[in-house]
Amino acid sequence: MSSTPQSSTSSAITPRRKRIIIALTGATGTILGIQALIALRALNVETHLIISKWAENTLKYETDYTVANVRALADYSYSNHDLAAPIASGSFRVEGMIVVPCSMKTLAAINVGYGEDLIARAADVMLKERHRLVLVTRECPLSSVHLENMLSVTRHGAVIFPPVPAFYTKPAGLADVVEHIVGRVLDLFGLEMEGIPRWEGFVKD
Repeated sequence: MSSTPQSSTSSAITPRRKRIIIALTGATGTILGIQALIALRALNVETHLIISKWAENTLKYETDYTVANVRALADYSYSNHDLAAPIASGSFRVEGMIVVPCSMKTLAAINVGYGEDLIARAADVMLKERHRLVLVTRECPLSSVHLENMLSVTRHGAVIFPPVPAFYTKPAGLADVVEHIVGRVLDLFGLEMEGIPRWEGFVKD
């Protein structure tokens, strides 16, 4: 006697939202990290935020945002001391991580795998799991130590992205510069911000 096949009643698994870890460190340029959070929210990307102690001080000095304001822009926020956070594990599914701005201290820690805090540990996880890690390094001028750390961490798989303005966009102000830099960073994750000007060659008169 043959059995009648039964139709499956199980529903398809709903695809999860893309996830990106955002880390702010104590270097100048915290507005870049804030703008990245705003842009990712507009793109419906799930964000996991870490703010270092010195980033908290810098953002209050450089911007009108409070730490609470910035944390509210993210879907999830963690203490930099919480090494038991989900993002400290390689089993956490994520598209990648942006350290913006990235101080030279954080760069050095990531380069040598010194995961003393959650930012360095999460970045170390990105490298070992072969996920995209973008370091928006902020320092000027650069010493040979900085340059060697940048070259070394690039060989480990990270992307160094100094926040250099593009003058061909003819920015009207600092907000335009910040927006374009953040847009180019998100390009590295296959994410496109609307309205970002792109080079289209010289326009003939």
